Amino acid sequence: MEYIISAFGSFTDPQVLIALIIGVVSGMIIGIIPGVGPSVGISLLIPVTFTMSPMAALVMMVALYTTGVYGGSITAVLCHTPGTSASAATTEDGYAMTEQGCGMEAVSIVTVASTAGGVIGAICLLLFAPMLGRVSLMFSALEYFLVACFGLLVVAGLTGENRSKGIFSALLGLVIGCIGLDKITGVPRFTFGQLWLEDGLDSTPILIGLFSISQCMILVEKAASGKGNTIIRDPREGLRGKRWEKGLGRKILPTILRSSVIGSVIGFIPAAGASIGSWMSYSTDKRLSKHPEEYGHGSKTGIAASEAANNACCGGAMIPLFTLGIPGSPVTAILYGAMIMHGLQPGSSLFSGSKANTTYTIFIGYLLANLLMGVIGVALARQMARICMVPNHILVPIIVALASIGTYSLQKSMAEVLIMLIFGLIGYLMKITGFEPAPLVLGVVLADILESNFRRALIMAAPKGGLIAYFLTRPVSMIIVLVILGFALVPTVHKWKTRKTKASYRETAAV
Repeated sequence: MEYIISAFGSFTDPQVLIALIIGVVSGMIIGIIPGVGPSVGISLLIPVTFTMSPMAALVMMVALYTTGVYGGSITAVLCHTPGTSASAATTEDGYAMTEQGCGMEAVSIVTVASTAGGVIGAICLLLFAPMLGRVSLMFSALEYFLVACFGLLVVAGLTGENRSKGIFSALLGLVIGCIGLDKITGVPRFTFGQLWLEDGLDSTPILIGLFSISQCMILVEKAASGKGNTIIRDPREGLRGKRWEKGLGRKILPTILRSSVIGSVIGFIPAAGASIGSWMSYSTDKRLSKHPEEYGHGSKTGIAASEAANNACCGGAMIPLFTLGIPGSPVTAILYGAMIMHGLQPGSSLFSGSKANTTYTIFIGYLLANLLMGVIGVALARQMARICMVPNHILVPIIVALASIGTYSLQKSMAEVLIMLIFGLIGYLMKITGFEPAPLVLGVVLADILESNFRRALIMAAPKGGLIAYFLTRPVSMIIVLVILGFALVPTVHKWKTRKTKASYRETAAV
C-alpha cells in the first residue's frame, strides 16, 4: 500500500500526467482504425519515448494499450467494423442495436463495460501480480492446448440458428489457420507453391474482410435496392434513445463482474489473448442466460460480456510480463522491448527497492487510463452515434479506405490487402447463405495454438510414458479438463432444469 500511495503522487509530475492523457486519446483514435490497433500504436510511440522518463513512457504505452482495445469496439458497434480482433465478439450484438436505432446506448454499454473490466483487471494487476505470475509458470504446452480446446467449445455458442453451418465455418477456419510452414517440421502446407503464403495468413486481414468489407457490400446492396441509404431507416432515431436505460446497471452488473474475472484469468495465460477471452465470456454468458435467443440480435448483456472481458484481459496479460518477463501477445512483446529499452528488467526486482515506485506508477496509470476512457466515452456517446446519420455512399468508401490502410500497415504488403478483399467476398457470401463468420475467425485464431502446442505436448510426453501418463502428472491440466467438462455440461443442466420447471408447472396447473 505504501508503494501504491506513493505512485498516486507521481501523477503530480506534468510529464506523467500529459503522457497519460496522450496515451488515452491516441489509443482511442488508433483503435478505431481497422487493422492498426494497440501493437502498431505502441510501436510508433517507442521512438517518441526515447527522451522521456521510464515512468512517463510506460504510462503512455499501457494507456494506449487498453484504450486501443476500447476504440476498436466503437466501430464494431456503429459500423460492423471491429478495429481489433478483441472487438469482434462485440459486433454480434452491438451492430444489431445500432440497426435498431440504439447506437448511442450501445456505445454507452461498451464504454461502461470496458471501463469496469479494465478497472478490475487493473486491481488484479495491483494486488495479485506476483502471486499470479508464479501460477503462469505452471503452464506448459499441454495446458495451452487444453485452453485452446476450451476456446473451441465457444463455437457452440456462436453457431446461430444452424449449428451444422457454424461447425463447418469453425472447421474451415482451422484449415485456413494451417496454411504456411509447419511450425515443428518447417514443411509448407496449402501454399500451392506460392512463397508469400509460407508465412501463413494473419488473422487481422481475415477479420477485417469477414466483418468490415462484407458489411460494406451489404450496405451497397441495401442502397442499390432502395432499402435505405443509411445504417438505419431513420438516422435521427439513433440519437433519440437514452444514453442509459433505467435499471440496466443491475441487469448487466453480474455479467460484467463474471466476464471481468474470466478476462483477467484468460489474459494472464500466455498465448490466449483478448480475442479468445472475449469470445469465451460471450459464449459463457449466452449459455447461462435465460434468454439465449436474444444473443446476436441486440443483447445488452452480450455486449457487456465481451467488452468487460477484452479490457480485463489487458490487465491480466501484463501480469506475466512484469513478474516473469513472459509476453503472451504481440502487444506485450512490444511492451517488453520498451521496458528493456528504459532499463526495467521484468522480475521480482520491479516490486521492491527503487524501481517499485516506477512499477506501481505504471499500474496506477493503467487504472486511471481506464477511468479517463470511461468519462470521455460516455461524454462523447451522442457524437459517436452520429455516424448513423452518414449516408452509405460516404461511409462505405471511408470504411474501405481505413480498412485498406490498416491492413497494409501490418506488413507493408499489398498481399495482405488482397487477402482482406478475398475474405470480404467470402464473408458476404457466407452472410447471404446463412453461414456465421464468427466461428471461422475463432478457428483461424485457435488453429496455431491448438496444433503447435498439441505436438509439443506429445514430444514432452514421450519420455514420461505417453500423453495420458504425462497428463496425470499435471494437476493444472486436470483442473482445466474439469472446467471444460463443467462448461460443456452447462447447456444440458440448463435444459434439464427448464424441463423440470415446466413439468412442475403443468402438475400445479392440473391440480
